[in-house]
Amino acid sequence: MPDSPAHYTLATPGCRATFAAHGAELTSLVTLADGLEYVWPADPAVWARHAPVLFPLVGRLPGDTYRHEGQEYKLPQHGFARDQEFRVLRHSATELVFQLQHDERTRAIFPFAFELTITYTLRNTLLTVRWDVRNPATDQPLLFSIGAHPAVRCPLLPSESFEDYFFAFDHPVTLERHLLQGGLLTGQTAPVLTNARELPLTYELFSDDALVFKHYDFTRLTLRSRKSTHFVRFQFEGFPYLGLWTKGPGAGFVCVEPWHGVASPTGEPGELGEKEGILTLEPGQVFSATYTMEVG
Repeated sequence: MPDSPAHYTLATPGCRATFAAHGAELTSLVTLADGLEYVWPADPAVWARHAPVLFPLVGRLPGDTYRHEGQEYKLPQHGFARDQEFRVLRHSATELVFQLQHDERTRAIFPFAFELTITYTLRNTLLTVRWDVRNPATDQPLLFSIGAHPAVRCPLLPSESFEDYFFAFDHPVTLERHLLQGGLLTGQTAPVLTNARELPLTYELFSDDALVFKHYDFTRLTLRSRKSTHFVRFQFEGFPYLGLWTKGPGAGFVCVEPWHGVASPTGEPGELGEKEGILTLEPGQVFSATYTMEVG
């Protein structure tokens, strides 16, 4: 049974996680020892989401339009799953399973059969997020992208500022960002880090939209503060793209976004099957991906 209308809770001795059936979205992650909330509260005056699931599109299309089999379709940035009501397949103290399937409304803008299952598992203070995308069709491939967009409160404590935080890597990394204009890739790049273990956070870093990485050699990064011991550690293996983002000066959050898919380049709308990062599932096939989020 839901704990409140369309909201569901997982709990361990160390942590409590809350989710909405709307978008199958993580809405809260609190450590019980200190009552600290790690997830952005979706302040509508700044950014009205917590941790949306990006499906069946990551990023933006030129004119929000794509072509498939001779027809043009409109699909909003990051797709439609984040605004759909998911049904609950299972709910226990530490596991919650949501599912979304195609219907007439989705097929009008995305002419594919699909079954998206999202499993959340909480172990102490570690949340595991698993996606399973199945193609239930018998005669048509499924073309899609999928990505994560969790927003972490930053700063976590009232005595801290955004600039007190940094991303820590397990080893020295060199990063080059792929630049965006109007949510679309320009084809230009710019250096971000050279052989460094830390990426200090500033709002200026995000003044030209998200940091989009296509080539990176780490599967884990940790958000840390120079003024407290709190952290949020993300682990994501096998994701070809990664985004980092905040809304702008004064926004009290930062997003860590592992993606299977990426925004389109500037220009005219193109064929969905030729879009960079698009995955193809043959009839009956299942695609699975997992990432984790640990707080402390």
